[in-house]
Parts: sequence; C-alpha cells; structure tokens
Amino acid sequence: MKKWGKSLGAVLLAGSLIVGGMGLSSVFKGPEKAYAAEEITRNIVSVTGKGELSIKPDIVYLSIGANSSAATAQEAQKANAAKIAKVTEQLKTTWGIADKDIQSTQFSVQPNYTYSEKDGQQVKGYIAQHTLQVAYRDLAKVGALLDAASAAGANNIGSAQFAIEDPSAFEAQVIEKAMANADVKAAAIAKAAKRSLGQVVTVTQNDVGNNPVYYMENAAMSKAAADTAGGTSVEPGQVKVTTQLSVVYELK
Repeated sequence: MKKWGKSLGAVLLAGSLIVGGMGLSSVFKGPEKAYAAEEITRNIVSVTGKGELSIKPDIVYLSIGANSSAATAQEAQKANAAKIAKVTEQLKTTWGIADKDIQSTQFSVQPNYTYSEKDGQQVKGYIAQHTLQVAYRDLAKVGALLDAASAAGANNIGSAQFAIEDPSAFEAQVIEKAMANADVKAAAIAKAAKRSLGQVVTVTQNDVGNNPVYYMENAAMSKAAADTAGGTSVEPGQVKVTTQLSVVYELK
C-alpha cells in the first residue's frame, strides 16, 4: 500500500506540474494579450480626411437626338433615320468627331395614343426616337456644335456633361489633400484630449463613387435663351475630383 501510495503521489505530482505549467501559461499569456488589445483600442484616434480639387474640364458628353412622327411605325423610323444619318455625317465630317466618340444611347418606335370618352384609347400615329451620346473635346465650340446639330435635324438636345477624361492623373494630389485634412483633424482631437499624436496605424481609401462631372442646364433650354444673341452659349465651369481617407493614428 505504501508503494502504491508513493507511486500515485508521484503520478499526481507529475500531473500537477504539467497542469500547473499549462495553467501558468494560460494565466499570464491570455490576460497579457487582452491587455495589449485594450491598450491599442484605448490609445488610438480615427478620423476621416476629405480631399477635393476643382479642375477645368477637358471633355464634354453631349446628348443629341431626333424625334419623328408619322402615320405608321415604318414611316416614323425611316424619317428619323434620315435625320440621324444627316446629323451623324455632319458630326464626323464637319466637326471631326471619331466613330468611337459617337454612341447610340436610346432608340425606340412607339405608338402615339389619344383618348376620348367616345372612342376611348386610340393609336394616332407613331413616334420614333434616336439619341446619341457625343464626346467632344474642343470646349470653346460646344455651343456652335449644338447649333449645327439642330440645323441638321436634331430636335432633341439634352444636357451637356463636362468632365475630366482621365481623373486618375489627379489621384495623387487629391489623396495628399485628404491626408493633410486627416492630419489636421487628428491633431486637433489629440490636443483637446491633452495627448500627442503618434504614427499612423492604418489608412483606408473610401471610394465615394467619384465621377467628376458637372451637369449643365438643359442644352435645349440654353439654346432657346440664346437664340436672340445669335447662338447657343454653354460654359464649362469647373469639375470636382474628390476622395476620402479613413485614418487611424496612435495617441501618446
């Protein structure tokens, strides 16, 4: 019995050492990690930096189209096709616009309905519509181009959208402005908290769906207002390129 007791004691002692070793590891390492995570969370500040550039546009996207009415769908489509063909030919030959810069965005032939209490809803002819999106880069001549398109048969001229053709060329500049804005915000927060600002922990760029386009007034309305002056006047103004950065700083 004594031998068995000594043996059992040795086993239990060995077991307690192993368990004790694991227990010490668990006791010290677990809380140490938790404490470190708590310290990191407690000693950071997170801000959003915004960057914006106002830039002169270098391209405009024009909506130029034609509508035609006729007794039959075929007649309406044929008449409208002739108008669009004439407008497209002029855009290419007179204004030097490449095929890749002229794109059809809408085409339809629909019945034109009328309604009366006596006859109810009736089809009274058909309307054909065809709209082109035209990219043009000589912004000083936009008004003259719209006037020429109207004279060629375009009777559905929509808005002019001015833009930067390659906004990526300004990406570095706008990011620098956003980062500088974040620095100012974080420094102000640190000062208010009677702390000092440390190094940057993380930076995330937020894509806010930037599409640097400035929408002008309806070009057809602009033309009507400018008829007395002898031509359409369209001013490009400036477009904006923007970005946002979520920045996390260390606090000391």
